[in-house]
Amino acid sequence: MEKREQLYAGKAKSVYTTDDSKVLILYFRNDTSAFDGKKIEQLDRKGQVNNQFNAYIMGQLEAAGIETHFIQQLNAQESLVKRLTMIPLECVVRNITAGSICRRLGIEEGMDLNPPTFEFFLKNDALGDPMVNEYHIHSFGWAQAEHVEKMKALTFKVNDVLKNLFAQGNMLLVDYKLEFGLYEDRIILGDEFTPDGCRLWDMETRMKLDKDRFRQGLGGVVEAYEEVGHRLGINFL
Repeated sequence: MEKREQLYAGKAKSVYTTDDSKVLILYFRNDTSAFDGKKIEQLDRKGQVNNQFNAYIMGQLEAAGIETHFIQQLNAQESLVKRLTMIPLECVVRNITAGSICRRLGIEEGMDLNPPTFEFFLKNDALGDPMVNEYHIHSFGWAQAEHVEKMKALTFKVNDVLKNLFAQGNMLLVDYKLEFGLYEDRIILGDEFTPDGCRLWDMETRMKLDKDRFRQGLGGVVEAYEEVGHRLGINFL
């Protein structure tokens, strides 16, 4: 597989074309950002930890019958993925209150949510990824109605799989975001699943094991990501 030009550079990943028009390469960088890019640092090993972590999670989801864009891990910081037509929405499920929902609704952190909440956000860095609803999605043509329903169903299926998986490592899946795209007219999971895009707490102490350690200046960011992986049985390169 020949790596060609850079197609896109996000906050922590770069995407490259290949000699196969249906396949891309994801490069997980060591960049770490928060607050819409206002806080940025390079963290040693982060790219390779996230790449391997994502490969493991995508494998678990595929084994549970959830189709993803992931094909294979190529090396320490790169993975091969199917090229999707991405839908410009983030699907967020919250099992416990934390982050923006607390600020928006004046709710304290740490409340268990039963049932979990579901929220859509428009993927637009310039606007700060604003929260939107299904009326916005339909009116502005960001996704078809049947695709919206499929994304919601898949996001909750991911929740069932991963809540149980992390619980086996004595961790709570607090919340997470997913992105989806079209591949041969099918909605499948794209982007990544790493501690950059979810919140994970120790089940007993509720110690934070995710990017909140970077946002809140707690330190030990990559070490926390590795701790999560080790609890799941990942042997990092």
